[in-house]
Formats: sequence, structure tokens, C-alpha cells
Amino acid sequence: MPPSTREHMHIVVLILIELLVVIGLSRLMGLGFERIKQPLVIGEIVAGIMLGPSLLGWLAPTWKAALFPAEALPSLGVLAQVGLIFFMFLIGLELNPKYLRGNLDIAILISHVSILVPFSLGSVLALLLYPLVSNGDVSFTAFALFLGAAMSITAFPVLARIITENNLQRSRLGTLALTCAAVDDVTAWCVLALAIAVTRTNSMAGAIPTILYSIIYIGVMVTLGQKFLKTLSKYYDRKGKLPQFLVAIIYMAVVASALITETIGIHFIFGAFLLGAIMPKNAGLTRELAEKTEDFVLVFLLPLFFAYSGLKTEVGLLNSLDKWLLCLAVIGVAIMGKYVGTYLAARVSGIDKREASALGWLMNTRGLTELIVLNIGLELKVISPLLFTMLVIMALVTTFMTSPLLEWVYPKRLIRLEVLDAEVKTPAEPQPTYRVLVPIANPNTQKGLINLALAIAGTHKASIVNPLNLVEIQENYAFSSTPLEADRRVEKHRAQIDELVRSIQPPEIREHLRPIVRVSSDIVRETNSIATLERADLILVGWHRPVFDRNRLGGRVGQLLNSAHTDVAVFVDRGLQQITQILVPYATSLHNELGLELALRLLANGEYVRLQVLRVTSPGVPADEFSREFKAILTQLPPSVRNRIETPILETYLDSLQAVVDYSANVDLTIAGASREWGLERQTLGRYADTLVTQCVSPLLITRKYSKVTSHLASVVDLKTDELKVEQP
Repeated sequence: MPPSTREHMHIVVLILIELLVVIGLSRLMGLGFERIKQPLVIGEIVAGIMLGPSLLGWLAPTWKAALFPAEALPSLGVLAQVGLIFFMFLIGLELNPKYLRGNLDIAILISHVSILVPFSLGSVLALLLYPLVSNGDVSFTAFALFLGAAMSITAFPVLARIITENNLQRSRLGTLALTCAAVDDVTAWCVLALAIAVTRTNSMAGAIPTILYSIIYIGVMVTLGQKFLKTLSKYYDRKGKLPQFLVAIIYMAVVASALITETIGIHFIFGAFLLGAIMPKNAGLTRELAEKTEDFVLVFLLPLFFAYSGLKTEVGLLNSLDKWLLCLAVIGVAIMGKYVGTYLAARVSGIDKREASALGWLMNTRGLTELIVLNIGLELKVISPLLFTMLVIMALVTTFMTSPLLEWVYPKRLIRLEVLDAEVKTPAEPQPTYRVLVPIANPNTQKGLINLALAIAGTHKASIVNPLNLVEIQENYAFSSTPLEADRRVEKHRAQIDELVRSIQPPEIREHLRPIVRVSSDIVRETNSIATLERADLILVGWHRPVFDRNRLGGRVGQLLNSAHTDVAVFVDRGLQQITQILVPYATSLHNELGLELALRLLANGEYVRLQVLRVTSPGVPADEFSREFKAILTQLPPSVRNRIETPILETYLDSLQAVVDYSANVDLTIAGASREWGLERQTLGRYADTLVTQCVSPLLITRKYSKVTSHLASVVDLKTDELKVEQP
């Protein structure tokens, strides 16, 4: 094999190894930052920095040199730039004119002030930084323009994700933030294009031809280009799908547009962004094109851009107190300019202090968009590696601080309360005496779960059942997480829930159903939060077999059992048709007493329901005594309810658990507490002995009491006469 071929293969092998390391570490760090409620992109940026001279090169310079040798960097850079081109296309694709439909006049004022103030402060800061961190090859005009542009950026994708996660896309704050960010995005990119043109020609006058060519090209794309793309959209409508031929044409157009803007003298990212922005916002075409593009770009190519940026970020350059003070000045100017400019403009526009402050912190997030701008500046040598590092730190700090500061000024509990108030309450509606929250993953298969919840809650005036359907979003920059797409998915799920509600019989009990449909990135955490805010008495969840957990009560069901701050019941449905015979195997534990409470509710709300409270013992061994509280309740219940309760004792040499399994063949529903007696308690090594889940013949309801101190049984006695549907003795 010739030496050149061997050298080429060596680089290919190096690139493949780099891909493994970069993608793996990016995913790992991204997931880690998501766990602390930060955008995944921060973890991916940090992963890139870790692989560069700031960490790997500092701790193990030999390993860093071996993993990222100089001869492999050009190939890595090409892949990173290709990823950047298509990422900018995706950003343009997501920039929908519908974002500009709300409060446009206010949004234009706020967004332009939020650009003007940090841009002006950045230009003033340039007076200090230019002699210290720049060189004579770059004019002060170009340096000041670029620094001002870097200070003015808002990361539209990150902001949109935060809006979606908090279900703010239909609120005043959410629509205003999206409109401001959309206007800000377009304006900031235009300012950056001007800064690039001035940098490349090194004078404002020399940039005029570039600016004119750019305006002409934008005009051509908005007219002829958009007309051509509308033809492709009509072709998609006829076909009903996106064929590879059409994908190839669109991808070629992306690359061609990027090449044209690079030739004009601005940058190839503008061509890709422009093509995405003028794409017809045909819902089907946009969604399918984004889904076909984003996985490879976001998972494979974009982490390479983070790594490529990280290799140029060297925190070690900040090797003196003076440089760290300069870095703090950069961060302070960026935060003050963006937040103060947004806040003041919002207050002048009549927005209250809380919303104005929340809007200021949202607009202060910079994320990946800032990193793109900084790489362009470093590539053009308008900023030095030292200033590049300072600005990368600024981008991380401003993005990292957005979520906690937004939570501080506009807590999620207030956001959720406002959203839920609009969804599930009317101003005159009293607090219900009993509320059941029912998480529903698939409305088409969980009618039985709703009927069981209604049977437990009863049909008296003050009982409420909330079917909860959470639309899960998982990826930071996925098209499905954009506010408009999330809204479309919510409406689709809401229609399915409404259809489920209409199927409930008889019609008069439907008034007790208050569906909740929301977006969430963490199903369990969101369910717990809504249960707390709505003061749910019970979470009733359907059982499903976990995919990655060997415990039958693992997965999300297990997480709910372990983390919910209210009572939880897990329904294992085996074709429940009616409830006339209920079995509660008795054991002295709080979880079992919750089972008794639910059984008594079903008994009280169903005229023909009978209850058997079974005690299992060995021959010659006395059965366990009922708790004092249960005995007291039995004496206080109306005769018409008490006469339908049986308390049999089963003497058997069989294992008590097996005896319950056999006995369950004669009833419609078995209710058991999540306790050791019935093999439903988490064991020392984290395993569930879940025999009852797998072998119980009848449908099964597993109950877990939240409080470890008091029993819920006493609440049954407090049920009103109309809840019991009987006369008190």
C-alpha cells in the first residue's frame, strides 16, 4: 500500500474514532445537564470544551494530541461546517410567520431595543477590548460591529424549547417572547451579515457592493425562489409523502444557496437559513422534511461542530486576574444589555413587572446561536482566541442562568396554575371533595381506566376526574418540540381525549370529567406537579409492562409509586366488564388500608357491589385482628352498605399469596396494598417480588399510600350522605 494511501486510511480511522468519542460524550453530558433542568445544548457545548485544550489537553496532552492531531482537524472541520449548514436550514425552516401574529408592534419595539442596547454597550466595550485583545489587522469598525452583534444574539431554538416545556405557547408571555425572538433573530442575522461584510472588506464603504448583492439575492429568493419551492410543495401535496427525489432537490438547493451567499461575501450559513425561512410552511412537508433531516444533523454532525469549537476554546488563556476581570466585564455587559433593554421596553409597552422580567431573562439566552456567531468571528480573525474563549464562557453563563432565573421571577407553579385554571376550572367551581387524576398514554385503549376512576370518585356534585394526557417532547432541537408543532400535537391529543369522554356512558356522568392535555419533557415529574397543584386525592394509572425494567412495577409506573406526593393506585386490567364482587386481602399496613378505603368507595357508589375482606391463615393459627380504625368504621357505616361487606377467614396450608391468587378467580376486582405480604414491596436489592401482578386471575388494583403516619380510612366516614347514596342509620 502506497504511503499516501496508508496516511489517508490513518486519517479515516482517526475521524471514525473521534466520531465515537464526540457523539458518545455529547449525549452523556447532554443527558447529565438535562437532569439538572438545563438545555441539552449546554451539555453538548461543555462536552466539546472538555475534549479541547481546556480539559483533555490540560490533564492528558498526549492523549489529546493523539485523538485530535493537526492533520485530522481539516476533515473534522468540513463535517462540522456541513452540519452547521443544515442546522441553519432547520432553524430557518422552523421560523414560521405565525410567530409574528401576536402583538407585533410591541414585539418589534421590544426586540429592536433588546438589540440596540446590548449592541451599543458592546460597541462601547470594544473601546476597552480593542487595544487589549485584538490586533492591527482588523479595523476597529469591524471589531465593534462584530462584538455588538455577539452581544445582541438571542438563541431562538433554546427560547422556543423553554416556551414549549412550560406550555407557554398560547400565553401572552409565550407568544410575545416567540414574536420578539423571531424579529430579533432576523434583525440580528442582518447585523451579523453587515459585520461580516465590513470585516472582509475592512471598511464600511467596501462593504456596500456586498450589501447590495445580498439585498438582490434576498429579493430573488423571496420571489422566484419561493415560487419554485411552492411548486415543490404542490408536488408533495399530490404525492402525499416526501420522496427521496424531492429531498435531493431541496438538499441541493440548500447547498447551492449556501455557496451563493459565501460567494457574495457574507457567509454560507445565511444562504442555508434563507432557504429554510422561505420554504412554504406546508405543515406536512415541513414536518416530514425536518424529521428526515434533523436526526442525522443533530445527533451526528452537530456534536462535531461543538467539538470543533471546543478545540479552539482554551480557558488556560485566562491566566491572570486582569483577563478574568475582562471576562466578567464581557458577561456583565451581555447580561445587562439584553435584560435591561428588554425589561425597559416591555415596561414602556405596558407589560407588568413579572412578565417583563421573565421576558428579559428569556431573551438573554444565547446557546448554540452565539457559538455559531463566535466561530465565524474566529474564522475571519476578527476576534482573537482569548476573546473567543471569553465569549464562549459568556454564552454558557447566559444560557445556564435562564432556567433558574425564569423559575425565580416566574415560578413553574404559577405558570401551571394559570394554564390549568384555563383548562379545567371555571371561576364559580368549588374545590372538589374528591379528585382522581388519571394519566392516559393511549386514549383509544383506556376507557376502562376512566370508568374505574368515576366509580371510585362517585357521581356526586363535587367529585372530579381529570384524564391527563401528556404530550412528550424529548429532543432539544427536534421539530416536534417547536411551539407550533407542539400545539398541533396537543390539539390532536385533545381531540382523542374528547372522543374518549364522549364515549363514556351514561352521558350525565361526563360532567365530572375535566381533561388536561399538556406538553412535557418529563412525564413523571409533570404528573406529580399537576397532582400537587390540583390537590388530587388519588393518581390512578394503568399498568404496562416496562421495556427496560425487569420489575413488573418498574418503569414510569414504578417511578410514580416511589415519587408521587399523593396516594397512587395501579390498575392491572384483565378485561374488567363490571364491578359486583370486590376482594381485598387483608394485612395490617397503611397501603392495604388505602385499598380498603377505595373498596369502600366503590361499595358506597355502587348499589349492587359486594366486598369481601379476606384474611388468610394456617389451620389452628388465629387470623390477624382487624385494625381498631377499620372496626370503628364498620360500626358507623349505614346498614345498606355494611350488609354488603363480608369478612371471611381462609384456613389453608398453601402460601397466603397463592391462596389469594386462587380466591381472585371468583371476583371482578382484587385490591391489594403495595406491601410485603402480597409481594408488592420493593426488596433490599431493588427487585419486586411481583407474583400477584403476574398471576392474579381477576383485574387487580395495587394501592400505595403516600403518608407513612396516618391512615386514609377515616376519610370514608366523612363522606356525605349523597356520596354514599344511602340514608344514615
